[in-house]
Amino acid sequence: MQASIELDRSPHVQYLLRIGDTCLILAQRLGEWCGHAPVLEEDIAMTNMALDLVGQARALLTRAGQIEGRAHDEDQLAFLRDERDYFNATLVELPRGDFAFSVLRNAMAATLLKLLWEKLESSSDAEVAAIAAKAIKEARYHQQHAADWVVRLGDGTDASHSRMEAALAQLWRYVPELFASDAIDEEARASGLGPAWSELREAWFAEMGSVLAEATLPMPAESAFMSTGKRGVHSEHMGYILAEMQYLQRAYPGGVW
Repeated sequence: MQASIELDRSPHVQYLLRIGDTCLILAQRLGEWCGHAPVLEEDIAMTNMALDLVGQARALLTRAGQIEGRAHDEDQLAFLRDERDYFNATLVELPRGDFAFSVLRNAMAATLLKLLWEKLESSSDAEVAAIAAKAIKEARYHQQHAADWVVRLGDGTDASHSRMEAALAQLWRYVPELFASDAIDEEARASGLGPAWSELREAWFAEMGSVLAEATLPMPAESAFMSTGKRGVHSEHMGYILAEMQYLQRAYPGGVW
């Protein structure tokens, strides 16, 4: 069984992994819809969005490995870290849920990522800026696609509206973590690497508020609960994702097709 790598937790590495891991774990959840979406077109759309997110994660993990300077490539960083060395927002590791849950989560995450990529286009790291310039086009599509479904279901039948209300109640408690700032954010902002996630809060609430209003879904009050995935302390669901995601690399070290 392949042992875990020892990760350098320097601020710049952690900052890039927060974004890359959020993309990677959300891709795992979206990929679970392959063969299970309610209509064929969504089966393909969900899978394609998962692939977009994997591409974004690969680029950021590669850059994080270069900055880290320990010769860790994208595969090692994706598959050979311990749970506490992943820094994704807790929101994306929650179980797949029903279709309403997934499209609302996708709208929330895509809105965040779109705003992040917009800021990262002017990163002091030229490689990160180039990654952002490509990724923003994908994030804009993901946001529009998910928002269309949120409106369609929220302003649809009584049953679909009820499911959207339930999804909103479950997901909204994880919002405060998205905009919590710490020393990692401050270091990234000071160096010009990228924005503190707290800088995106006002724009995110404005865009999500517009979507929810059109979907006839009242925006919930902000929760006092603070999840901690961005600091490497995850929900009980994360271990199950990693057990499935990492199995092949752990069982067959260095294996290639």
